[in-house]
Amino acid sequence: MDSAPTLTERRRLATQLEIAEAAARLFGERDAKTVTVEEIAAAAGVSPRTYYRYFPTKEDAVAPLLSVGAATWRAAIEEADDSDVRDSIARAIERVLTPLEDPNEPAVALTRGLLRSTLQDSALWAVWQRVNADSERLLASVIATRLGTSARGAKHDVTAARLLAAAATAAIRLSLESWSSDDAAATRPAQLAASSFTQLSSGVTGLHANR
Repeated sequence: MDSAPTLTERRRLATQLEIAEAAARLFGERDAKTVTVEEIAAAAGVSPRTYYRYFPTKEDAVAPLLSVGAATWRAAIEEADDSDVRDSIARAIERVLTPLEDPNEPAVALTRGLLRSTLQDSALWAVWQRVNADSERLLASVIATRLGTSARGAKHDVTAARLLAAAATAAIRLSLESWSSDDAAATRPAQLAASSFTQLSSGVTGLHANR
């Protein structure tokens, strides 16, 4: 079992998230290309020197915010007891995306503005793609564990875990991109992601967890 983070680690993570939120606000309000590291640092209450201890570029600052829900839903999948891992993933998708349906949730406007900027700026888009690739890789490992599959396990079992991780990641990514680009979207992001996941994962077999 992993040990609890130290006070220093918690402070470091808190500072990273404060910088990420400041960057997201600025990117959501303006053309991302006009935003500077100095402005992000000032908005987060840190110096540019401190900023660069955490992030190499201005776009990299938003990575913690873009990936903030990933650890939560991986943990939900890991701890679930469904015989079919697909059911665990569907419920985790609902759990992570439902808060975005509350207009009074403070993170909603921030997330939507950031994703809109991400779809319009190539450098932010590259960060978004990297965050999703990292999330998919980590999720595949969680699913493989649920299936009782090691990295050296049967090829078809490893492939099933990777396919399911790819389907889940793509479903969430596509639903968030659609949700962020349309204020009047009739379909809930959780509903859209769940439907997309069902379609993308329907052909994957061998998904009964070994408990």
